[in-house]
Amino acid sequence: MKFGPRKPSLKKSLKARTTGKAKRAARKALIPGYGEKGTGWIKDPKKAAYNKIYRKTTFSLWDLFK
Repeated sequence: MKFGPRKPSLKKSLKARTTGKAKRAARKALIPGYGEKGTGWIKDPKKAAYNKIYRKTTFSLWDLFK
């Protein structure tokens, strides 16, 4: 498990910012429960637990500037 700062990725950051609102709306219309909080625990509890711990033990370098 990682502890401390995460390595920033410009490519992933840009991809997250440019994913379209229409694309998310289409998925929400087709997939019931898409984008709702807590559905990860139902789909894959092991991964959801890992992600919860990861988000609590690491931080972004951009958080230091806030």
